[in-house]
Amino acid sequence: MTRVARETSPELVRAREAYAGRAWEDAYQLFAAVDRASPLGGEDLAMYSWAAGLSGRDRELLATLERLYQLLLDDDPQMAARVGFWLGFRLSGMGEFGQASGWFARVERLLEREGKPCAVRGYLRIPETMQHLAQNECDEAFASAAEAARIGEEFAEPDLVALARSLQGRARLRQGSIREGLALLDEAMVTVRTDGGAPIVPAIVYCILIEGCRQVYALDRCREWTAVLSSWCESQPQLVAFNGVCMVHRVEVMEMNGQWEAALEEARRACQRLAQTPDPFATPAAHYQKAEMHRLRGELEEAEAAYLEAHRLGREPQPGMSLLRLAQGRGEAALASIRRALAAPGEPLQRARLLPAMVEIALAAGDVEGASAASAELEQLSERFESEVLSAIAAHARGTVLLARGEPQRALDALRPALDVWQRLAAPYLAARVRVSVGLACRALGDEEWAALELTAARKVFEELGAKPDLARLPPPAVDHRSQRPDGLTTRELEVLGLVAAGKTNKVIARELFLSEKTVDRHLSNIFLKLGVSSRAAATAYAFTHKLV
Repeated sequence: MTRVARETSPELVRAREAYAGRAWEDAYQLFAAVDRASPLGGEDLAMYSWAAGLSGRDRELLATLERLYQLLLDDDPQMAARVGFWLGFRLSGMGEFGQASGWFARVERLLEREGKPCAVRGYLRIPETMQHLAQNECDEAFASAAEAARIGEEFAEPDLVALARSLQGRARLRQGSIREGLALLDEAMVTVRTDGGAPIVPAIVYCILIEGCRQVYALDRCREWTAVLSSWCESQPQLVAFNGVCMVHRVEVMEMNGQWEAALEEARRACQRLAQTPDPFATPAAHYQKAEMHRLRGELEEAEAAYLEAHRLGREPQPGMSLLRLAQGRGEAALASIRRALAAPGEPLQRARLLPAMVEIALAAGDVEGASAASAELEQLSERFESEVLSAIAAHARGTVLLARGEPQRALDALRPALDVWQRLAAPYLAARVRVSVGLACRALGDEEWAALELTAARKVFEELGAKPDLARLPPPAVDHRSQRPDGLTTRELEVLGLVAAGKTNKVIARELFLSEKTVDRHLSNIFLKLGVSSRAAATAYAFTHKLV
C-alpha cells in the first residue's frame, strides 16, 4: 500500500513530468525529495540517476546507478548488467579507467553466468572499440564496432546502433576512407533517438561525430552538426553535462566564421561552466580555445596564461604555444617547441595540425629547407586523406615556401586554389591570410595594382576581426616614386632599400619579403649599381637625401 500511495503522490508525478520535459535540475530535486521520504523503485531510481548526471552531479549519478544495480541484480540480471555498463562508461568518461574496467569485467561475468544473448553484450563492445581507437588499431576497432551494430540491430537497440556506427565512422576516418567514414557518422546521427533509455546517448554521438569531422577538416559538417548539437542543448536549459563540450565546439565554428568577439566570450563561458563540472577532455580544450582567441587578437599575456592552464589540465598546447612564442619575438624558442611536438609519436592527422605552424615558424627563422620538408609532408597527408580543406592548407604552405624560394609565379599557382576553398567555406580569416601571400606573389611579379587589391582586402578583414598581429605583419603599401627619381629602381628594389635603411639584415629582409637571401643579395647589388654607391650606409644616405623612404 505504501508503494501505491507514493507512486500516486503529487511530488512523484511532478518529478516524472519534469524528467519527461528534460528539466533535469527540477527532476533531480523532486526525485531526491521523494527518495528521502521513501526509497524509489527501479524505474524512478533510473530517472533519478540520469537527472543527477545531466544536472552536473556525476558522483550522485554513480552512487544512484550503483544502488539501482544492486536493486536489480537478483530480479533482473540483464537490466542490472545494462546499469553496470553505464556505470563503467561514465567512469571512463571521467578518466577513472581502473574503476571503469572493473565494472565492465563485472558486467561481463554477470552475463556469462546468465548465459543468454542480450543487447548488453553489444554495449560492451563500445569501450573495447574505443580502446582499439586509442591504440590506433583501426581494423580491430571497425570490426568490434560492426559487431556491436549487428547486436544492436538484432535486439532493436537504436542507441547501441548509433554508438557503434559513429565509432565505425571514426575508424574509417583514421584509415583515410573519408567518404565512407563521414557517411557512417551521418547515419549514426539519423539513427540516434532523443527518447531512448539513456538520455546521454545523443550527446555522446554528437561529440563523436563533431570530433571526427574536426580531425579530417570536414568544416561544413562541423558547422551543420554543431548547430544541431547547440539546438539540442538549448532545448534543455537545465542541462549541465555536455553543455561545456557543445560550447567548445561552438567556439571553433565561431572562430572559423569570423565571429571573434562572440567566440572569445563563448570560450570564457565554457571555461566557467567546466570549472563547475570538470570534464577531463572538454575542460582543457576550452582553455586552449580561449588561448587561441587571445593569441589571434594579439592579447599575448592572456593567451599564455590560458595555454598554460590547458597544459596543466592535461592538453598539449600545440601548435598554439609555438605560434605564441613566435608572436612574442622568441623565434628560436618557437622553432624548438614545434620541432619537439613533431618529434613525439602521433597519428597522421595530429601531425597535420602541427605542420602548418612548422612551415610558418621555420620560414620566420629563415629555415626554408625545414619549412619545405614540413610542406611536403602536409601535401602527402592531404593526398592520403582526400580532404579539400587539408589540401587548401597544404597549398597555402606550399605557396609560402615557394615565395621564400623566390618563385612567385609557382607560388601564385598554389595559392589561388587555397583562396577559392576558404572563400567558398566563408572562412574570412583563413582567406585573408592567403590573400597576403597572393599579394606578395603579385608584387614580386611586378603586378603592384593586383598586389594592392589583395593586401587591402586582407587588411580590411584583419581590422574587422581585431587580428592585431596579422595587421602588424602586413607589408606597407608600395609607393611609386618613379616621377621624382632618375635612379631607375624597381618597386621591389625600393622595398629592399627601405628595409636596408631601417637597419635590417639581408636575412631579415628575406623573411619579411618572402624572398631567398640570394634574391635579396641580387637586389642589393642592382641597387648599389643604379645608385652608384658601394655600401649599405651610402645607399641609406642616398635614400634619405632623395626622399625614397
